[in-house]
Amino acid sequence: MDREGIASLAAFVRNHPSLFVLTGAGCSTASGIPDYRDAAGQWKRRQPVRHQEFVASEAVRRRYWGRSLLGWPILGDASPNAAHRALARLEEAGHIHHLLTQNVDGLHQKAGSRRVTELHGSIAEVICLDCGAVSPRRDLQERLAQGNGWLLEQAAHSPQAPDGDADIETDFSAVAVPDCLACGGVLKPHVVFFGDVVPKHQVEAAMADLAAADGMLVAGSSLMVYSGYRFCLKAAELGKPIAAVNLGQTRADSLLALKLAQACDTALPCLLDELELNLLTH
Repeated sequence: MDREGIASLAAFVRNHPSLFVLTGAGCSTASGIPDYRDAAGQWKRRQPVRHQEFVASEAVRRRYWGRSLLGWPILGDASPNAAHRALARLEEAGHIHHLLTQNVDGLHQKAGSRRVTELHGSIAEVICLDCGAVSPRRDLQERLAQGNGWLLEQAAHSPQAPDGDADIETDFSAVAVPDCLACGGVLKPHVVFFGDVVPKHQVEAAMADLAAADGMLVAGSSLMVYSGYRFCLKAAELGKPIAAVNLGQTRADSLLALKLAQACDTALPCLLDELELNLLTH
């Protein structure tokens, strides 16, 4: 553990007592959820499904939901790790003005964080692209399982992938994809897929939270996706210092006042110790 780095991060928190926090996949890897990129910010695997492909192609939807049937249970049942609990404790102690997460797993809320915006939506929900009805992903999992028992037999041989996906390639043409119960329309995870855009009002609200903060802390994000990186650009424009805890490089390295190249689940609890705060255990 980089004790000097932890001490510097604690000083940063003390000097900027109301932080805007941006989190990414590196906060959730210790909960068993894989991330997309390596330490150099490069893709580890095939890029995730794009919004336009999902909407336009029934075959793409069959492939997505077939893989999700196998991969989602691990994500849906994941528990917060020490990084999530440390951030919740920092909020409770008054150090966090707002937390903006690029993750869709809901683990910050499970850990006790309250001032949270999910920039890319929530994988725990499904939305109908026709009528807009929102329903629980767990309910859809039951319907998927009922119609695709043959696919469940491959679950033991399907490595986990990010965001409830599974690394499996098979013939998905026979996958039965449930329709919306309200109107019979097309169902999609209530998340922002690659190629889609974050709702403007949500970005504007997050920018206002950033403007009201004293500084910015990035935790577990390479910031390679512009939807998150733009908040670092805005912080720099506003003259707000940025600190980061992340393994590997980030797109905003040149903008950082402080960087701690360590795993979030070890560095953030050590930060609490330095600040003489106890880690939340619930």
